[in-house]
Amino acid sequence: MGVFQKNLVFEGAATALVTPFKNGGVDYDAFGRLIDWQIAGGIDALVIAGTTGEGSTLTDEEHREVLRYSVEKAAGRVPIIAGTGSNDTDYAISLSRYACEVGCDALLLVSPYYNKATPKGLVKSFLAIADATDKPIILYNVPSRTGVSIPLKVYKELAKHERIVATKEASGNLSAIAEIRAELTDTLAVYSGNDDQIVPIMSLGGSGVISVLSNVMPKETHDMCRYCFEGDYKSAAELQLRLLKLINALFIEVNPIPVKTACGMMGLCSDDMRLPLCEMEEANRAVLAEALRGAGLI
Repeated sequence: MGVFQKNLVFEGAATALVTPFKNGGVDYDAFGRLIDWQIAGGIDALVIAGTTGEGSTLTDEEHREVLRYSVEKAAGRVPIIAGTGSNDTDYAISLSRYACEVGCDALLLVSPYYNKATPKGLVKSFLAIADATDKPIILYNVPSRTGVSIPLKVYKELAKHERIVATKEASGNLSAIAEIRAELTDTLAVYSGNDDQIVPIMSLGGSGVISVLSNVMPKETHDMCRYCFEGDYKSAAELQLRLLKLINALFIEVNPIPVKTACGMMGLCSDDMRLPLCEMEEANRAVLAEALRGAGLI
């Protein structure tokens, strides 16, 4: 393996942070407390307004303000990664430029959803955003939500760009992820996008995780990555498996419904969500509560 040629924004665990709501708007008091709590727990970076942060139902004004506020609140203690992807490339460019202007450290760009872009369209869209901005870019492959997977040939093209440094892989396809690591070892880092695959992906040379679990267990998620970096895969695997029941409960309904509910149960913030997301089914809520109790969180 060669030496990775680009500067990574972070290594370890980044929390895909929930966005607290109150009385129909963003609850910035709770948001600030969450940011402080995450940093105190040892988290390595924060992703703002991604899937878990309900970026899809934030207004443009809200989206920009949560990015600005997060940079101000974090005050350089951890990198702030802005979720600025869209199925409208022009809008993604506008939002990404704003994120760069207010001091976000990197951009997380989900592949265009609903449009079902061709491989050529994916390349052109991502490169247009990269060329229009000046911060490192993490691609985000989550075909279960977008309807399109980013294929290896697209990654090969995009990895040539100096500012496209990594991908968040939430495809669940370890074989495909192994191919990315094998073919693009020096030019494209990989973060796990699934909490149940942190250790397997890091064993292939992954650089960490962008995590839902770390909303409720920042220290443990950080520690799992640290064990991997230290080569202690036995301890990392033990922690991965010990937390598997909670990880599964956090995805018993579509994310971020369970993790937002969990944050409410733990008193971290309100569990308010915006439609079309709604409250959990009672049976699933009971399963989540049991998993949280088992982890000592409530």
